[in-house]
Amino acid sequence: MTSPIRHLYVHIPFCARICPYCSFYKDLLDRSQTSRFCEAILRELVGTPCYGVRSAQRADPTLVPSTIYFGGGTPTALGIAQLELVLRGFRERLDLSQLIEWTLEANPGSVSARKAAFLRDLGITRISLGVQSWNDDLLKLLGREHNARQAKESFDILRAAGFSNINIDLMFGLPGQSLEQWRSTLEKTIALQPEHISAYCLTYEEDTEFFLRHARGEFRQDPDADAEFLEMSMSILEDAGYEHYEISNYARPGFSSVHNRAYWMGEDYFGIGPSAVSTVGMQRWQNVCDYRSYIDRVFAGQSPTGSAETLTSDMKRTERIALSLRTRDGVSASDLKGFERQKDEFTALGLLRESHGNLALTRQGKLLADSVAEALL
Repeated sequence: MTSPIRHLYVHIPFCARICPYCSFYKDLLDRSQTSRFCEAILRELVGTPCYGVRSAQRADPTLVPSTIYFGGGTPTALGIAQLELVLRGFRERLDLSQLIEWTLEANPGSVSARKAAFLRDLGITRISLGVQSWNDDLLKLLGREHNARQAKESFDILRAAGFSNINIDLMFGLPGQSLEQWRSTLEKTIALQPEHISAYCLTYEEDTEFFLRHARGEFRQDPDADAEFLEMSMSILEDAGYEHYEISNYARPGFSSVHNRAYWMGEDYFGIGPSAVSTVGMQRWQNVCDYRSYIDRVFAGQSPTGSAETLTSDMKRTERIALSLRTRDGVSASDLKGFERQKDEFTALGLLRESHGNLALTRQGKLLADSVAEALL
């Protein structure tokens, strides 16, 4: 019997402003389209082959989520009426008896006390707050619509609403960013005592304004400086009691992201919404990356899938190595058969260590994670 799918991702593409570094599918908020979009989300949910009660005639796995993740875009760009439509709709249409984590991404400035209390009442258990920096000049560079004061106010609002599992997103390696600015951002974040901190290195992704500026020579990537930022992050956050359980993620004990860990462990997941990806067994598909086309297809009773592929064993192995190597637990030694020489060299260099039958990056190895992974793929 096929196991149920335990992880559900929902993509809300709307943003009040388009950030120049972001490569995720997004579009400017159009209030005239949001209600119809939310209806389409619910229609896709009940139209998926994973939805509903398993029967003897049905081989598709059912969707019984232990985690749900609303990402974007900016889910909190939706108004309370639209959020209520979607969240109540999910509660009515899904078996949530196994649900342990329901995350919603939020941008500072789009969180009011009323909206925060509403989200808490409707079952959201975890908020991921996109602060990125506590420096107003860097926030302007990133095109963020909030300032540091608004970010602090949003965090306080979420705490007052009763959220006891909050992640703060941060970015380093920004153009012109100094180590002292980064140290200050880390210290201000720790002072708030969030349960989880994500610290991402800026990458210049295609189809972004930052990519074009990088190509013109206005911005440049500095791997040595990025390593210094990462080293500072590990030192300061670990000293503050945060476990470094994945290259970009730190959590207080018991607060690592269950949803994201499922991705890194190669578990099946289902995606809803424009651009959302699903992986079930050896099948992977992605919805169309245009919310208007997505809405039209769903309302016409057509599949919103834009592309699909059948994965091979080699592809799955490559993904397992690339993803699990980034985690504290590391990669299974069995996945590294045929790479004994590289494994031994990295171990001798102090970049890999044995851990419960797995091979994990050492502290020094984390600074060279991409190079190590590339040699093993």
